[in-house]
Order: sequence, then structure tokens, then C-alpha cells
Amino acid sequence: MMKTLRSKILFYFLLVSLSGILVVSFSLQWGFEASFNHYINENRTENVSQLKNALMLEFKEHGTFTGERVSQLFYEQAMNDSLYYKLYTPNEILLMDSTSIRGIMEGIGMDSNPYKEDNWQTSTENIQQDGKLIAVLKIYYPKGFIDSDYIFLQTIKKYIGTAVAVTILLSLVFSMLFSRRLTSGLNSFSKAVEELARHKKGVRVPLDSLSLEMKEFGIAFNDLSMSLEKEERLRKEFTGDLAHELRTPLATLRSQIEAFQDGIWEPTPDRLKQSHSELMRLVRLVNELEKLLAAENPQIRLDLSELDAGVLLRDMHELLVPVFREKGVHLQIIPPGVPIKFSGDRDKVAQILMNVTNNALKYTPEGGNVTLAAIEEGGLAGFLVRDEGAGIAEEDLPHIFERFYRGDKSRDRKTGGVGIGLSIVKALVEAHKGTIQAESDPGKGASFTILFPAA
Repeated sequence: MMKTLRSKILFYFLLVSLSGILVVSFSLQWGFEASFNHYINENRTENVSQLKNALMLEFKEHGTFTGERVSQLFYEQAMNDSLYYKLYTPNEILLMDSTSIRGIMEGIGMDSNPYKEDNWQTSTENIQQDGKLIAVLKIYYPKGFIDSDYIFLQTIKKYIGTAVAVTILLSLVFSMLFSRRLTSGLNSFSKAVEELARHKKGVRVPLDSLSLEMKEFGIAFNDLSMSLEKEERLRKEFTGDLAHELRTPLATLRSQIEAFQDGIWEPTPDRLKQSHSELMRLVRLVNELEKLLAAENPQIRLDLSELDAGVLLRDMHELLVPVFREKGVHLQIIPPGVPIKFSGDRDKVAQILMNVTNNALKYTPEGGNVTLAAIEEGGLAGFLVRDEGAGIAEEDLPHIFERFYRGDKSRDRKTGGVGIGLSIVKALVEAHKGTIQAESDPGKGASFTILFPAA
């Protein structure tokens, strides 16, 4: 029972609705009955006061009680309000009595009051004039409501009961509709998750029927689905690229070793050197893969400290100038005008700069320039590396940080790379909670902006 979310929502919504309905209906009924009873009492008090004033005026005019002014009031209040009187002298001599009217009404069946004789209430009022007691008025009235009042009150209760029943029915209907609509979005999420677990492609949650909060959740889920599809694609591409990278040197080594074994080739120093170079190519590939795995490790340890961008540029200049001079490429270092400091692991940051700068050197022709500068941007600090090579094609730019990715024009295997250097750089930058962006103008060069959290 109540194992599904819809049944729980329906139950609690009904519980809250019915509780509110019952509280409101009981409060309304109690409040109305109390207010109506107060109205009846106020009306009775006003009638008694009216009769007293008439008796006092009559006594003032005639010096006694003749009944001329009050007889009609006695009759009207008895007939309309079930209010009866007995008027006594101070010596308890009965002067007037309207209770006999009640007996006549009961005799002809006009008094429909449901209360018994012993439930009638009495009260006494003294009538004075000039401070002297001139009469005693004894009042008789029922404890409950008289016929018309009682019928009116029961009618109101009936209306309230009908309204409560209709409200409960509407609450049940709308609760079912609300719970169904609310859980429909969750059901679509549940189906999408099941399809995603079965590795189905193109799984998306429809957003049109979702609420604003659920729509944000749906957008996040769709983004996650697209991200998983991309990761799956990259995984397959990585596996294929890795197999291709391993197949070429292995095939070469196999053919050479078989040639040695079959006596087709003599193991001359040149041929052994060629075999050794293929073997070292495999070693370099494995080393690069190990670096990539270490950089992408979510538990990678960083020895963070405050680094000075200008000092790092000076150290990089001393390390890189010889290799740049050997290729005939000019390395231009632009030191910052003011100290630029950021938080990072010095060895990892040096590795990032070395990889990006060497990458720029590979694709910059002889006589070209590579610029390395310190920059600050948006509360972050870091470096800008710009080359004057062939640049990166627009269709290749979004993929240059993917493993083994190389564009057809400027990133072929003749450069000697295995296509994971920039993947390592991106992993190390993200481990620092930094950012790296690439821009390119094909034919004129490319630039990389590397930013770290400022110290």
C-alpha cells in the first residue's frame, strides 16, 4: 500500500485537503450557531426592553397598568418570538399573563418548538419609576431555538454539509489529476533512465509538458545523456586510435624480427637501430598514456603554492631557447609589467607550459615566432601561447583536446606526436580548477589561453 509516489502524493494531498475542509466546516458551523444564538439573545433583550418601556409609559400616564399599550406587544412577542410574560405587583399579585397564549397555540398545533416544558427558562425584571418598584415582570422563553429559527439553522447546516460533500468530491478528483500530472514527468524520467541503462542512444526527456523546476532537471538529464553519448563515442575512438597507434610499430617490429629469423636480413647496426626506434615509439606511447591517466586521476595530488608568472616565464625561456634556436624559430617572452601571481603546482604548471609551447614549436615553420606572455583575465591569472604555424581548421578546433585527435592539415603523424599531449594539458589545467581555450586563424597560427585561480 502506498508504494508508488503517485499513491503517496494522492494520500497526503487528500489528508491535507480533508483536514482543512473539516476544520473549516466545523469552525463555520460552530461560529454561525454561536453568532445566531447571540443574535436571538440580543433580539430577546431588545423585545423585553421594548415591553418594559411600554409598561413604564403606561403606568406614568394612568398611574396603573391598564394593558392598553402592552396587550398587542404581549400577543406579537408570544406569536413571533415564543416570548411570554407574567406581570406582578410588588405584593406578587398577578396583573397580566401571556403564557395562556402558549397553551392556546399548543392546543391548535401552532407551537412546533421541539423542547419540553422543563427546558423552558425564566428570568425576572424589576420595573421601577422614580426609584420606586412598581411591578415585577417574569419572562418565559425556550432554551433552544423556536420553530422558524430552528428550521433556519438546520437549513444552514444542511447547506454546509452539502458544500463539504461537494468540496471533498472535488478535492478527490483534483488530487487524482494533480498526482497523475506531477508523476507523469517522473515517469518519463524513469523510462529515460531505464533506456539509458540499456545503453540506448538518443535518449531524451520531452520538456514541453514539464514544470519549470522539472524542466531544469530535464535539461540537465538531456545534457548528461548527450555527454554520455559523447564519452562513449570518444571511448570507441580512443580504443580504435590506440589499436592503430600500436599496430603500426608492432607490425614493423614483427616483420623485421621475422626477417632476421628467416635469414632474409642481416642484423646490421642500421637495421637494429631502425627496430630500436620502432620499439622506442611504443615506449613513448606507453609513457604518454601513463601521463594521461595520472593527469585524469580525480585523486591527483597537487602541491599548491603561490607562483609568480614572471619567474615561470624566465625559467621557461632558459629551458626552451636551445630547442627553438635549433629549429630556427624565435621564442618571444613578454614579461608582465606588474607581478602576476596565481595558485598552482609548480611542476605541473611547468609541464603544461612545456607541452603547449613544444606543440606550438612543432607547427611553426623555420623563421616564425612563438610568443609566450603572462596575462590576467576575469579574476584569473595565467599565460598566453601564440604561434605562427598553419593554424587549426575550424572543424578541428572543438576536438583538439580529445585523445589521439589530429587534424588532417596541420597535425599529421610526421610531427612525431601521438595525439594526447593536449589531452594531458587539459586534464592538468582542470585539476587546478583552471581553464584552457584555443583560438585559431587558419594559415596564420593558433593561440592558447591558460588561466589558473589567482592567488
